[in-house]
Amino acid sequence: MPPSPRAPQGSPQAKPSLRERFDALRNLRPFLKQIWATSPTLTLMSLGLRVIRALLPVVMLYVGKLIIDEAVRLVAADLAFDTLSAAWASGVLDTLLWLLAIEFGLAIVSDLLGRLVSYSDGLLSELFTNATSIRLMEHAATLDLEDFEDPDLQDKLDRARRQTMGRMNLMSMLFGQVQDSITVVSFAIGLLVYAPWLIVLLAVALIPAFVGEAHFNALGYSLNFAWTPERRQLEYVRQMGASVETAKEVKIFNLHTFLIARYRELADGFFRANRDLARRRAFWGTALAALGTAGYYVAYGYIAWRTVRGDFTIGDLTFLAGSFRRLRQLLEGLLVGFSQVAGQALYLEDLFSFFEIEPEIATPEHALAVPRPIARGFAFENVGFRYPDAEKWALRGLEFELRAGEVLALVGENGAGKTTLVKLLARLYDPDEGRILLDGRDLREYDLDDLRANIGVIFQDFVRYHLTAGENIGVGQIDAMDDTARIREAARRAMADEVVAGLPMGYDQLIGRRFKTGVDLSGGQWQKIAIARAYMRDAQVMILDEPTAALDARSEFEVFQRFKELSDQRTAVLISHRFSSVRMADRILVLAEGRLEASGTHEELMAAGGRYAELFELQAAGYR
Repeated sequence: MPPSPRAPQGSPQAKPSLRERFDALRNLRPFLKQIWATSPTLTLMSLGLRVIRALLPVVMLYVGKLIIDEAVRLVAADLAFDTLSAAWASGVLDTLLWLLAIEFGLAIVSDLLGRLVSYSDGLLSELFTNATSIRLMEHAATLDLEDFEDPDLQDKLDRARRQTMGRMNLMSMLFGQVQDSITVVSFAIGLLVYAPWLIVLLAVALIPAFVGEAHFNALGYSLNFAWTPERRQLEYVRQMGASVETAKEVKIFNLHTFLIARYRELADGFFRANRDLARRRAFWGTALAALGTAGYYVAYGYIAWRTVRGDFTIGDLTFLAGSFRRLRQLLEGLLVGFSQVAGQALYLEDLFSFFEIEPEIATPEHALAVPRPIARGFAFENVGFRYPDAEKWALRGLEFELRAGEVLALVGENGAGKTTLVKLLARLYDPDEGRILLDGRDLREYDLDDLRANIGVIFQDFVRYHLTAGENIGVGQIDAMDDTARIREAARRAMADEVVAGLPMGYDQLIGRRFKTGVDLSGGQWQKIAIARAYMRDAQVMILDEPTAALDARSEFEVFQRFKELSDQRTAVLISHRFSSVRMADRILVLAEGRLEASGTHEELMAAGGRYAELFELQAAGYR
């Protein structure tokens, strides 16, 4: 179950400072570079179409002025035509008709350009989202396992995921700003010719609305940032309440009421915080926008007075009033848009800061290749490891060897450090104390990808991929996914071929219940498929970390017996709670509270009469 939610916050945490908001604008450059890299053609197409479209409003408004002036002229001329056909034939309407045709053509072109812009933006948005999502997955693959177990990084990853899907409106916003800026310049030139002071009035009237929008954009970002943990909990509870994996327990324990209550509590808290912010934004936004409206009507009254005085024609009145109205709308949009861009740039910080995370475990310069074959094996020298923020050491003072070609078993109670030891061996973690040697060289000196390619590991909590049976096995060696013979051989080694034989479509059968055509497997069948995954690798080191927990004792013994036979000339590590199954190991290590307590063969440990003998007898008594 998720942890209890903290008290609903009702208001965002500390609002980003003005400096922080301006600093966030530095994210626009890499953002635009990513857009360009996604598709230069579509980027140029979108910008080019917008530039052309930006000039159309002032042209259409001016043509409208000419139409009105021509109509007024014709009225003043008091032409005596009884019918439209007579007026048409006389030619006096030619100028008016041509102007109407031009405006009609401009309207068609404007609509067409708008559709083409939407088309290019839609394609570019889809490509950008896909490219960014791929980049996110690629970068996540480079991070340390320790990073994924850090709640703060989980919050950062969650925010980054959201930005891959939600930032393309920023692209349209930025490109729209370019378009509106060109239109503003064209309208401003027209106003400057008639009344330059109107532009000053307009700018002063719009500043309050801009400041208010910037303020509330920053509050909106801080609200979303502060509620990231709760939003992750919301998603978790939603999945728990409606998923195949949890359906049985939810029904048996009648958990739906608890999960719904938890979801409602979290959702209501987030809703209230958003509602309060939206109310304040609506009130102050209306009040501040009213100042801009007042400025418009002052200018409108001035233009009307100049027209009454005879300084402007009716067409001029229409053009100036329309220009001022559009200019006000555009400037307001630009100022508000700039504020929104600054706010969106804060969200980009979440995306790019995730890409800036560097893994601590990486391949060094001049890395060594893993020896083929491994000659001596691994040596743990005073190895200690403690999980981040943990007070207790998971492992401490480990001193032992894993010899080349040896089958080593690890036993111990839960929490003894068995799985942690395996993670250190595969360099999913690095020791905090001591070092691990491979053929006499520190494990950190080897190429990381090469090292992991030489280690085949199946953990107890292996992944159940909702793919075909063949793909579930093939993922163990990605570059051999299409090697049917290799997949079948791996299945035979793991005794998973019998499982596949019982599937309607064999290796092509989708397994798991997530998709409609999928066939679910029992826990034991899933585990055999997972073990086959390990056999896909031509690895020098094979590790089974309690992957047979769902198998009965006989099946587990058969799997381990097969594992020992197939591990000939390979280094192997077995972890199991069933002590009877690890008797076949060449040597057994007994771990207790992160320390090596005993080492030897089954017979030697039984004779010593320590923890191993005690636990073995306890298990044996259960079968008597």
